[in-house]
Amino acid sequence: MIVDFHSHTCESDGTLSPAELCGVMQKRGVAVFSITDHDTLAAYDGLSVPPGMRVIVGIEVNTSYRGNEVHVLGFGIRRNDEHFEQLLEYNVRARRERIERIVEQLKEAGYPITLEQVLAEAGGARPLGRPHVGKALIRHGHIADIETAFRLLLRHGKPGYVASTHITPQQAIAEIGAAGGVAVLAHPGRLRDYGIIDELAADGLRGLEVFYPRHDRAQTQFFRDTARRLSLVMTGGSDFHDARYNSRGVGIEVEAADIQPFLDTVT
Repeated sequence: MIVDFHSHTCESDGTLSPAELCGVMQKRGVAVFSITDHDTLAAYDGLSVPPGMRVIVGIEVNTSYRGNEVHVLGFGIRRNDEHFEQLLEYNVRARRERIERIVEQLKEAGYPITLEQVLAEAGGARPLGRPHVGKALIRHGHIADIETAFRLLLRHGKPGYVASTHITPQQAIAEIGAAGGVAVLAHPGRLRDYGIIDELAADGLRGLEVFYPRHDRAQTQFFRDTARRLSLVMTGGSDFHDARYNSRGVGIEVEAADIQPFLDTVT
């Protein structure tokens, strides 16, 4: 079974429009998918899903906790929930403030990009992210590619790194639940402290993104076992942003039995 519960469009830091992403999903043979843009549900405005495919409304909420950037996916959220929209507005403002500081630090380090150049890379997207900074660095000749931008400048301990000031994952989990959604921890293999998973499960986390392109076989098995131990549903996704940087494309093959409990939860 091919599914994809983690993907991005130009409404956040992806490249494709929502319609274009749907077309790519259809071509790949994805049966069920979610668009999980960072801190926005704008991709679902007027979205037309190709016949024979199912879409589950989703979002990726960026949070910070104990020195970790913790991303929480929310599925089945009510659209236009006023309280949840306030949460997203807070994160959007925090994102812009962070990018402004990153730009200033990069200038001091000898990489003279401007906020306007970063905004141009974002197009009309309101949630700004480090990929927009990376693309500005590339376009203006400072860095060769996005991987180099992150490795040399934008990761923890590098000249352009600024710690995020997002909400906590506990807040995100609570707000997703209050908006009728299911909270799932994204790409747990990127955590610096796996102990956070048990903490968040005790705080209402309901799922774990077990199947992820950068999880190796041992990690996938560990997270599968963790999900079962903590009674969490399992999900999987490509984390697709751009064909240039996501060479594996969209979609991820999973056993239907592994994903069915999640599908039953969001039905």
